[in-house]
Amino acid sequence: MGKKRSEIVPGGVAEYIAKCPKAVQPTLKQIRAAIRAAAPKATETVSYFQFPGYHYPGEYAYNGMAAWFSYKKPFVRLHIWPVVIKAHKKELAMYKTSVGAIYFPEDKKIPSALIKKLVKESVKVTKASAK
Repeated sequence: MGKKRSEIVPGGVAEYIAKCPKAVQPTLKQIRAAIRAAAPKATETVSYFQFPGYHYPGEYAYNGMAAWFSYKKPFVRLHIWPVVIKAHKKELAMYKTSVGAIYFPEDKKIPSALIKKLVKESVKVTKASAK
């Protein structure tokens, strides 16, 4: 079960990045910047599985969480709504994916424009999920 809205605490993202290996920190900062550009009104928090996430207050599915990112060697992962991943299956064909995540190799350039596009769509899906 996810955190209750009252338990969403802003912050913790810089600390999450600082705990990761130094070599991957610039890539994590890039994915963070891309998400923030695509979801500027979202609250940054560290939630679900202690991943950095982006929250919108309100009565939404996933407790208002529109996107997350995480690192697990050898990938930087973007976690978004499964329907968004399905809708962009062709664009994502060159990346490993799962139901709710896209896996970007840590040693490759992060596709910021693609991340922004996916996150913007994930925000729309979040907001459309109003209960």
